[in-house]
Amino acid sequence: MNHVPPKISILLPVFNAAPFLEACLESIRLQSRVDWELLAVDDFSEDESPEILRRFAKMDQRIAVFRNEQKGIAPALRLAFEHSRGSLITRMDADDLMLPAKLETLSGLLEATGPGHVATGGVSYFAEGEKLGAGYRQYAEWLNTLAANGLHFREIYRECVIPSPCWMAHREDLVRIGAFTEDTYPEDYDLCFRMYHGGLKVVSVPEPLHQWRDHPRRTSRNSEVYRDNRFLDLKIHWFLKTDHQPHRPLVVWGAGRKGKEIARRLHAANLPFRWLCNTPSKWGHRMYGVTFEPITVIDDLADPQILIAVASPDDQREILVSLRKMDLQEGKEFFRFA
Repeated sequence: MNHVPPKISILLPVFNAAPFLEACLESIRLQSRVDWELLAVDDFSEDESPEILRRFAKMDQRIAVFRNEQKGIAPALRLAFEHSRGSLITRMDADDLMLPAKLETLSGLLEATGPGHVATGGVSYFAEGEKLGAGYRQYAEWLNTLAANGLHFREIYRECVIPSPCWMAHREDLVRIGAFTEDTYPEDYDLCFRMYHGGLKVVSVPEPLHQWRDHPRRTSRNSEVYRDNRFLDLKIHWFLKTDHQPHRPLVVWGAGRKGKEIARRLHAANLPFRWLCNTPSKWGHRMYGVTFEPITVIDDLADPQILIAVASPDDQREILVSLRKMDLQEGKEFFRFA
């Protein structure tokens, strides 16, 4: 009898995850769907992670362990993907937990809709022995709102709209969009943009499928590749590649730190734009060769593309109200970069 390859391949980069790795692996082994393979890549760990991986691989033949050839999460994911055999692909983080129905739910969504889709669901953060930061709670709440309403890509320029360890996609789609082919960071946000640029449609469920563990050693807290400027570079790159229409007026709204960073990047790319702000004392002054103008300029622009770079939540809410009164739509006429 021919061996039937696993339906689902799980890509797992591992770096110094020993305190949490056993719980992570057990949560995978307890999944209600059992036709999976786990491709764990040790990313030059200096703790007991390799021993734990080898021990679990001896216990469960569905687990394969590899040593990374080049340091970093992106090469680890690429190596795991190259060795994977499943028609459905997902990622897991070594310090997190899968809820028991995660693989069954995500694969069910994809099997019902077919290629051209990415599946996701709700997430929850938890922290052991310390208080969970408000930012993490707010991020999880925002992601869960997106999972409930299915409007992920409408807000893609705010932050990564698909949680890195809670998605599943068809192998053929990941190959088509060039997933894991480049060492671009943040790698999860880059993949999200590739899904968007590649035209994948999001299917989701609101119930939590994944538990995100927050702790002081988490890579996203400590690595240089997750600094804010990396996120902004990705946003500008993919906006220009995916949504920018040169025949339409390009507008930056906001003269704070983020607005100035966006303006600097557009200026460096020799892209003309208008620059609006709510501060009368700045009107008429110039920076990067562009004059600050009042927001009433929008009324005189035909079919603009507006990049919102105002960080204050209260100011953002006022801006959204104003733009919607003008019948401007997010993801079409305006894009939140903050």
